[in-house]
Amino acid sequence: MQRSKRDNLAAAGWRMGDVADFLGLTPAEAAYVEMKVALAGQLRARRRQRGLSQAALARTLGSSQSRVAKMERADPTVSADLLIRALLALGSSRRDVAAAIGRRGNRSTRRGALRRA
Repeated sequence: MQRSKRDNLAAAGWRMGDVADFLGLTPAEAAYVEMKVALAGQLRARRRQRGLSQAALARTLGSSQSRVAKMERADPTVSADLLIRALLALGSSRRDVAAAIGRRGNRSTRRGALRRA
């Protein structure tokens, strides 16, 4: 966001924060969300890299296309366990999964959130 726009918003009583601040997440909750988002992104990238559709991946996992779509969106109903199992089924190694989890600064928590001060 441009500095002038941020200054104007601050003058109007708004303050900038991250998503965790906006939602009132604890540091542990924010870290868990970041990890799930990272795993979901890795799943999408790995599926595309292998040239699979969501439906094809669903057949491999014994699931449905809509469930794979939820997995790739890091839907709250999808567990981290399921994301990890899907990545392993696509040929990811434990090291690949660890690298995805270890990435910091995912888009979900970097974006600024406006809140009335």
